[in-house]
Parts: sequence; C-alpha cells; structure tokens
Amino acid sequence: MTAPRTTGDRTLPGWLSRPWVALLLPVLLALLETWLLDRDTVWWKNALNGVAVLGLLLRTRWPVVSVLLALPGTFFTESWLAPMTAVYSVAATRRRLPVTVLCATAFALADYFTWSVSEQNSSIDPLALNQSNGLAMIQSLLLGIAPVALGLLARTRRELTARLEELTRGQEREARLLAERVLATERARLAREMHDVVSHQVSLISVQAGGLQVSTTDPSAERTAATIRELSVRTLEELRQMVGVLRAAGGTDLRPGSVPLGPQPRLADLPRLIGESGLAADAELRPGDRNWPEAVQRAAYRTVQEALTNISKHAPGSAVRVRVTSRGSRLLVDVHNGPAPARTAGQPAPLPGGGHGLVGLRERAQLLGGSLSAGPTADCGFAVHTELPAD
Repeated sequence: MTAPRTTGDRTLPGWLSRPWVALLLPVLLALLETWLLDRDTVWWKNALNGVAVLGLLLRTRWPVVSVLLALPGTFFTESWLAPMTAVYSVAATRRRLPVTVLCATAFALADYFTWSVSEQNSSIDPLALNQSNGLAMIQSLLLGIAPVALGLLARTRRELTARLEELTRGQEREARLLAERVLATERARLAREMHDVVSHQVSLISVQAGGLQVSTTDPSAERTAATIRELSVRTLEELRQMVGVLRAAGGTDLRPGSVPLGPQPRLADLPRLIGESGLAADAELRPGDRNWPEAVQRAAYRTVQEALTNISKHAPGSAVRVRVTSRGSRLLVDVHNGPAPARTAGQPAPLPGGGHGLVGLRERAQLLGGSLSAGPTADCGFAVHTELPAD
C-alpha cells in the first residue's frame, strides 16, 4: 500500500506523486479545454489542438519541441493550457534562461496576435496604440510570464532540496568522521595502556625464564625455560606490531626506528605453531593447491591458535586432532580435543579465560563470508569447526 506524501501542512495521496499522473494530468486538462473551446470548429483546428496536446507527452524530454508544437494551436484557436504547460516545462528543466525567454515570448506573441486578428476584431490594427490593444498586450504578457515564474520556482525548489539533502549528508558524514576520530584516539590510548601493562608483565616472564635457563642444571627445565623465553620474546614482538597498527589507526605515526610490521601468519606457519604448543597433536594439514587469500590464511591460523590455547588452559594433556583441508572453494579448519585427564595434586590450576576468543573468531569468519561453530562433543571433549570461503 502506497503511503501518503506530506507537503507542508497538507497530506497528498500517494497516487498524486507518481510520475505518470504528473505527465498525463495536464494532457487531460488540455483535451478538456480543446473540447470546450473548439468542439464545433473546423477539423484542421481540432487537428492543431490534437498535435499540441500530444506534444505535451514530450515535455519531460524535449520541452522546446513541445512548445513549438503548441504554438500553432494557440495562434488559430486561442488555447492556453498546452502552451503554458510546455513553457512551464522549459523553465523548470532548462538552465539556459534565453531559451526560456524565447519560448515565453513566442507564446505571448501568438496569443496576442490571435486576439487581434480574430474575426470579431479583424478591423482592428494590432500595432495601434489603443486601450484594447494595451489590455490584450498585458494579458498576453501575463500569460507568458506566469508559467516561467512557476517553472523557475519549481526548479529553484528542486535545487534547494537537493542541496539541503547534500548538506544533510555532509553533516552526517562529518559527524561520522568525528566519531571515528574519537574512537581512533581512544583506540590509540588503549593501545598505549595495553603496551605498558602487558609488555611489562611479559618482560618479567621473559627475564625470569632467562634466569631459570642459566641457573638450572636440569636439561628438561632448561628446555622449558628456553621455550618460555622464546615465546615471551615473540609475544612482545607481536604486541609491538599490534600496538603500531592501533596507533596508526588512531592517527599517531610510528616513531622513527620503531619495529616495522612483520609478515602476518599464514597456513605455512601452522606446523611451527602446533609444534610449539606443547600438545601431543595429530595434525593433518592438506589445504590444497589453491592460493588462498591472506585474510583467509590468517583467520585459519588464528582459529588453530585460539583452539590450542583453550586446550592448554582447560584440557591439558588431552588428545588433540588438527585438520586443515579444502572442499571446493572453501577452507575447512577442525580442531578437536578429547576429554581432559583428571587433575593431580601437583598439577597447577587452570588458567583463567575471558571467553572472548571464540566470539572474535566467529566474527572474523562471518566478515569473510564463512562460519564458525564450537561446542562440546559426545566423548566429553570439545570441537571447533570453521569454514572460510576462497572469495
């Protein structure tokens, strides 16, 4: 159902605002005028009026042609609606004022000489300066000016509406840019805070691991300390890169000599990730020969990384299976772990989790046009399944 259109304090039915109504309504009124004026006249005058009426159908595309087709009918039959509508269309659609003035002048002259050479006024000189000719001139002049004024008013209103809409869009765009700048500034501030807090804690871990590596005589403890130190250093490097990205997004340029952004993880880095996780994982990495987009490879890497991290937190020592395969144009990532073994007395407490990792991975997959599902399995384990499209 078409909603009504509101203009000022008046509400117009929706059908009045349709283009075909605006096109045909003047044609019907001009036909009515022709029937009232010249229904009993000779056939050729009716033909001229018919051409003028049909010419109104061309006024939206060729308004000047519509005026030219209406002038003969005006000169011989004194019809007004067709030429006035055509002149209005010229004024409303053409930016060149001389064309509008010429069309209005031609209509005014046609109307004036029609009055002066009519049968009842055939004895009057149309160029004589008298009262009758003066009144006829004023009438023709007003008939020529009125549609021009209305057409210019309609065009000005339309242009003002377009400029007002453009100004509104510009203000909305400016407000959006301002909000984005505020958000980017806040992001940069949070990046600095995150760098100061997290890097301090990770640096302490790295220092403590380095001290343990030097002081211990147990080969197993030494290897564990070396792994912890290596992971801490790598975490600091990735942290600095992410902080650099956030600062750049916040409008803060990276300082000269700062660490440049390194290459982002890809599918080829998965064996190293699985090997360094410390989990006994059964890996099946067959992504196929397709050249997967970098965003897809990075999403697959982060999915496996988050899943292995969650397993280390909540189910250390469980059996892990990692499968990265392809099916058509989609990359499939499956990470499944079995039930967690019972905790012993000397086993450390599980690490806390914020619960945001899988949510972020699901949003990342959806942005790429894929999907992610995660949940417990029938064997009391946990499974993460991701599908990522190649496009």
